[in-house]
Amino acid sequence: MHEVERFRRARRTLSTSAAIIAICAAWAAQAQTADTPLAPIVVQGQNTGNSATGPVKGYVARETTTGSKTGTPLKEIPQSVSVVGTQEMNDRGVINKVDEALRYTPGVNAAPYGTDPDTDWFFIRGFDATQTGVFLDGLNLFSYGFGGFQIDPFMLERVEVLKGPASVLYGGSNPGGIVNMVRKRPTDEPFYYTETGINSNGNGFGGFDVSHRVRGSEALSYRLTGKIAGGDNYSDYSRDLRGFFMPQLTISPDDSTELTVWAYAGGLDQVHTGNGFLPYEGTVVDAPFGKIRRDFFPGEPDLDTGRYNQEMIGYELEHEFDNGWKATSNFRYGHLNKYEFGPYPYLYSSATTLNRIGFEGDTAADNIAWDNRVENEFELRSATHNIMAGIDYRYYRIDNVQNFVFGSGSIDVLDPVYGLPQVPNGPLYNEVVNMNQLGFYTQDQIHFGDGWLLTLNGRYDFVHTDLDNRLTPASSFTSSEGAWSGRAGLAYEFDNGLTPYVSAATFFNPLVGTGFDGPLKPEEGEQLEAGVKYEPTFIDGSLTASVFQINKRNYTVSMPAPPYTRLQLGEAESRGFELESKVNIDENWKLLGSLAYTDVEIAKNPLNPALIGKTPVIVPDFTASLWLDYTVTIGALEGLSLGAGLRYKGASWADEANMHKVPDAALVDAAVRYRKNDWVASLNVTNVFDKVYVESCGGIGACGYGDARTFTFKLSKLW
Repeated sequence: MHEVERFRRARRTLSTSAAIIAICAAWAAQAQTADTPLAPIVVQGQNTGNSATGPVKGYVARETTTGSKTGTPLKEIPQSVSVVGTQEMNDRGVINKVDEALRYTPGVNAAPYGTDPDTDWFFIRGFDATQTGVFLDGLNLFSYGFGGFQIDPFMLERVEVLKGPASVLYGGSNPGGIVNMVRKRPTDEPFYYTETGINSNGNGFGGFDVSHRVRGSEALSYRLTGKIAGGDNYSDYSRDLRGFFMPQLTISPDDSTELTVWAYAGGLDQVHTGNGFLPYEGTVVDAPFGKIRRDFFPGEPDLDTGRYNQEMIGYELEHEFDNGWKATSNFRYGHLNKYEFGPYPYLYSSATTLNRIGFEGDTAADNIAWDNRVENEFELRSATHNIMAGIDYRYYRIDNVQNFVFGSGSIDVLDPVYGLPQVPNGPLYNEVVNMNQLGFYTQDQIHFGDGWLLTLNGRYDFVHTDLDNRLTPASSFTSSEGAWSGRAGLAYEFDNGLTPYVSAATFFNPLVGTGFDGPLKPEEGEQLEAGVKYEPTFIDGSLTASVFQINKRNYTVSMPAPPYTRLQLGEAESRGFELESKVNIDENWKLLGSLAYTDVEIAKNPLNPALIGKTPVIVPDFTASLWLDYTVTIGALEGLSLGAGLRYKGASWADEANMHKVPDAALVDAAVRYRKNDWVASLNVTNVFDKVYVESCGGIGACGYGDARTFTFKLSKLW
């Protein structure tokens, strides 16, 4: 009955959304055909008046919606925020995966398992943000198990990272921070762009991005964005075919109302890369035979399958009233089908032979996110208040079926033999999870005195979860939780562009699953952060320095002995500092720089006190990066650009006891481009010196090599 009711609510939500869209479309049509005089019609595209979600000038963004849900200058957000725009992604050669875009972002450990074509992985300030910290246009893309959506960077205008807790704005989410992907939107002016290219593995791509007003209409504009990519990957036998198509329509019946309706369909079909589950011995350190080849494929080429198809539909509606109030409604429904099949390796069975685990995963997921808010600005007792209040709703349903078998046939790393019979898989999971979350939130940004800014946020969430375990019905459960979140930040804006700030925030992070004593409770805790944001008056740049401490409770710990179950008795702490600079030095030079130190420790573990003070796996202690880009603007070489980058990843641990270390690594990237008459030819090289290194290990049997040297050539045209 609960499940039926959830789908009834979903249908009512979709019906309401369709009605809003139909009413606004009819309004626009009437505006074009009515005989009575009308007010001037203005199409509000991403290039006019929409800088908080529109293109970033060079590398330096000035406004964001991620840290406040409203268009706000970055320096006024009382937490650290990083923004990666389209030009930066193009200059650095970001092609197929969003986690590639964050390789130069401080505090973010992107792609920690090495190459993984079907999943974007993010750790922020030491905590895994992959499942509860991913957002698209401010709406959550919650995932569980294999039920996670993947977005192509070609459809994005920006990738933004809000560091630290975001519960007060978005409800339950990762305490270390969130990744908010901002979609491209229809433009005022005609825009026609195409690109094609190929990399040194033989993986090619082609994309188009077209935007214009609908012919004969001043109230309608559209954007069509699409891409297809595919070919071989770096490991033996691995290949993929992927693509998406995203149409959008913006309706602007008058200068105070704008509705954008959009849809998306995408898919992937692949033979997996052989990375991510290799043993510590033979990757990080030598085995008796040396190292496992980086391009070694441990699966079964004729059996390995990885595919998904995902669809989305949504709208964004904004209306400004004559009395100064602005109302916004954002909605998105997404559906995902994902299937995985094939063995993967697990430690050694003999000197050169790896065990293999057979696996099959069949997942169907539905995601609904709906956010409605109002905002206004007014003066009260010599202070300016920017207030916001809203209600949002999130629904997530996953039908999760997984089968596995340990001992699916071993494989020799030096002389692999494929095609041998495999042991049939047995049941592992067969469950349906429904999660509903309803939140009420407020925000007040108060400017007072001569440069003071006080930010106050409050929120209450109610989360209801049903888990139907079809293998062991006794483990099924229904749980309901309520939680408050808050944030307070104080900043002072100096005339010279310097803005010091302090903030405190609380969070909660709902979890799906069961432990020894029943359903897992949401993680909760708080963060303290202080920093300085600097936007110099003499150069187009942005510099941020921050220090932070995050305390997380209800940390799930595992029993070191049978029955090996989980209990929420632990606590974890993350503390550190981050430095980031983004500067458009002049019309020739652009600069990125970052440095981050993250110290994550287990603060409490009554089941295994020996782990107190230890650092969880994967998280590096230091990261640093530097990217410098130069463009020739005059002379015979006009249009030539050269770029070079240095990335440093510090040491991390491969086991909870901190006995096995993954060493640090320094990598060099490079780029060369040439622009002529709206044509651009570019060549990007990642890992220029082809350094063989391990990104990280999720355990001594789950290590992943970093990317090999890869050349990517791209030819693009702005028509």
